[in-house]
Amino acid sequence: MQVEDIIKTIENDFEGVIPKSSWGETSLFYNPGRKLPNGVYFCTLKENNGENDKASELDREGVFRLSIGITKETFEKHFGSRPKRPPKGGIIDTHHDFTLLNELMPHPIYGWMSWVQVLNPSQTTFESLLPLITEAHSNAIIKFNKKTANK
Repeated sequence: MQVEDIIKTIENDFEGVIPKSSWGETSLFYNPGRKLPNGVYFCTLKENNGENDKASELDREGVFRLSIGITKETFEKHFGSRPKRPPKGGIIDTHHDFTLLNELMPHPIYGWMSWVQVLNPSQTTFESLLPLITEAHSNAIIKFNKKTANK
């Protein structure tokens, strides 16, 4: 799959999704009616390294990362206890090879916050991730509703 295919699929299959691109990254926000300046993001697609984010080697030709913010319970079901927050510029300590393609693993920087990543997911892998994307979207709706309750 390509970045554009993933964005289009999520945008079409999940309500209230607004993509916002900047600096080689597209964040997918839940923001129906654009009630918030951005909304609540639940997925990102990143196509290049950041200053403090080189562990996945996104500077390789055609490599991109799909990241999904899931619940602590789901993260721990897949990977055990969440890792400690890394120091600035560091990565989490899970002994994963964060450069592997098409494999679900903790996000190298935000795994401590229950974010996961897949580099260049195949169609089959992407389809297997739909329950995680659904969970992330549902959580974004809850957070959005809390943020907009008094507006």
